[in-house]
Amino acid sequence: MKLALLLLALFTAGCGRYRDFRLPEPQGTPSASQTFHWTSHARPVLSRGAPGEWDAVDALNPAVVEAGDRYYNFYSGFDGKTWHTGLSVSADGITWTRGEKVLSPSGWEGSYIAANGAAVYMNREFLYWYQAGVPPRIGLARSRDGKNWRKSPGPVLEPGPRGSWDERGVADPYVMLADGRFYMYYLGQDRGRRQRLGVAVSEDGVAWWKLRRNPILELGEPGAFDENGLGEPAVWSQKGYYWMLYTGRDLRENRRMGLARSRDGVGWQRLAGVLIEGAEAWNSRVVCDASVAPAGAEVRVWFGGGDVARPDERLNGQIGYGVLRIQ
Repeated sequence: MKLALLLLALFTAGCGRYRDFRLPEPQGTPSASQTFHWTSHARPVLSRGAPGEWDAVDALNPAVVEAGDRYYNFYSGFDGKTWHTGLSVSADGITWTRGEKVLSPSGWEGSYIAANGAAVYMNREFLYWYQAGVPPRIGLARSRDGKNWRKSPGPVLEPGPRGSWDERGVADPYVMLADGRFYMYYLGQDRGRRQRLGVAVSEDGVAWWKLRRNPILELGEPGAFDENGLGEPAVWSQKGYYWMLYTGRDLRENRRMGLARSRDGVGWQRLAGVLIEGAEAWNSRVVCDASVAPAGAEVRVWFGGGDVARPDERLNGQIGYGVLRIQ
């Protein structure tokens, strides 16, 4: 009897991690046809640090949030051994202070990564969800000033059960608020090393329920820019749709960003012909990691760029800035 009760408790706990849900209807009148125009600065707006500094090898994964009269950028820096999260501040989102390291891996996170995150500012507090550990899981830290952080004692989002689409890791969180709920878009990896995108919902940012029908976006067709993997989603609401900029990897590990749209945040349609790729030497092989701020018909976009195509790091990563216009 005790064994039966234990098995029932485990089964009930497993079922509790999944739900059927959709996001609230986005504001605005949707149009079947839109035009898209992308412009970007020719030079990075935030560069790598000097040799020996915490972000000397790569500066990537911007997570930009507005608080008061300042923009706060919690970005990822790689020193050649460990990924950390740093903070840079700006009055206009273009000219940034020199970044300082504010989060490093500890405890369950191991010694490799505490970065690649997403930030929300609410009730005078920063909430920052980040990737850490091996296999990758998602943690949560809180801060009043962006410099001094309190980490949750363990991961808030774990890989899925054996045989699931995300059993070998969850990563690349992007969190948005809609009608008082948190929605996290994230990368999941299966045992075949396929990387696809899913979504989870939470009332408090700590306890999450994954969408039962995940993944929500599959790999691209053979020959497509995203046939080798998807990651780093950035989602926002505008003009009657939810929009997603996401990173796609091809077979040569070049990274570019595609655009998809949805009416409910769950069923997504890729937009053919919309592809954001590097036009300068510094981002010739890599354009990735969008962080977005919609404003009218425009979307401000901070992104990572590099001139070396690799699956993980040492991309000569730097952070760029562009504007996407949707009309």
